[in-house]
Amino acid sequence: MTPPGRAEVVVIGGGAMGTSIAFHLAEAGADVLLLERGELGSGSTGKAAGGVRAQFSDPVNIELGARSLHAFARFDERPGGCIDLRRNGYLFLLTDPADVAAFEESVRLQNACGVPSRMLTAREAGELSPPVSVDGVLAGAFSPTDGHCTPDGVVQGYAAGARRCGARIQRHCAVTGIEVTGGAVTGVRTDAGPVATSAVVCAAGAWSAAVGAMAGVELPVRPLRRQILVTEPAPGLPDRLPFTIDFGTGFYFHEEGLGLLMGMPDPVDSAEPHLDDGWLELLADTVERRAPALAALGAAHRWAGLYELSPDHNALIGSAAEVRGFLYATGFSGHGFLQSPAVGEVVRDLVLDRPPPVDVSGLGVDRFARDEHRPERNLV
Repeated sequence: MTPPGRAEVVVIGGGAMGTSIAFHLAEAGADVLLLERGELGSGSTGKAAGGVRAQFSDPVNIELGARSLHAFARFDERPGGCIDLRRNGYLFLLTDPADVAAFEESVRLQNACGVPSRMLTAREAGELSPPVSVDGVLAGAFSPTDGHCTPDGVVQGYAAGARRCGARIQRHCAVTGIEVTGGAVTGVRTDAGPVATSAVVCAAGAWSAAVGAMAGVELPVRPLRRQILVTEPAPGLPDRLPFTIDFGTGFYFHEEGLGLLMGMPDPVDSAEPHLDDGWLELLADTVERRAPALAALGAAHRWAGLYELSPDHNALIGSAAEVRGFLYATGFSGHGFLQSPAVGEVVRDLVLDRPPPVDVSGLGVDRFARDEHRPERNLV
């Protein structure tokens, strides 16, 4: 299918971030075209663990997370759709004194922002998540309003809402170039034909560096493989099992259907989203130590996807100083899906040149040129 010859705004990327941006722009009356080279949600969003939270160390991330949680809770009303939101909380297990101190500081900041997180003793953490062993656990951090939902439901809901508001969504349409004339965006080239536009939003996740390069904008984003396993049915789990993270190892789990979804960082720094049995062995060893009650569960299925890492593991959101009309929302380093509702609102307002609901001026890519890294500590 040939794309329309002109659009006011072109959004590149059809995951949760791109569809949220398209929805919020179309809802505001903008003429929007979303381009996705594959199927909607077929990139990182479709491989995400689905966690949603406001437990961060950066005040902007706390605000984006809390605002997004509010939107997820009302998703069936706006934009509409079922996302199977379960707000059983997020529980971080802490085994390093330095991490305990850092999380205590983060909890104070979260509380000041209205997030009801709190520190727990090891015993309290074990009571909340019975499958875990608290051997070596010094403390926990918990927020009862966090949880998880279905990434594909979020993508389809935003896409349907965007279409209802007049946005055009073109799947299987790869962007091959971005036209820049006189320092400003003037169009997009695709494998199905050109599109004239004065605004492009890069929401291409792990592939954002290549999209930025098309416009002469450096986006320091690199892909990193992460793997996930879903177990066979796990009987005897509590009704409100929190999304549980062993912060020191990065191992996490939450309920998924009748079983559990499990993940942890990959031992190999790979940009290829392929399954690796070495990771499976590491996961098994970690489960045996931290959640021995789950060690006997068999695997129902597995998959691999890509994180989009920035140099300081924090998002890149803003407008390119060197190319007018080129905007970006990328580099979220594992928390893009959960922030997609709020970032959709923010980018809408940046495109429409009005004050956004959250001040993201500190997340511009130019911070790296000024050597002003802004690290986010609470990463999963």
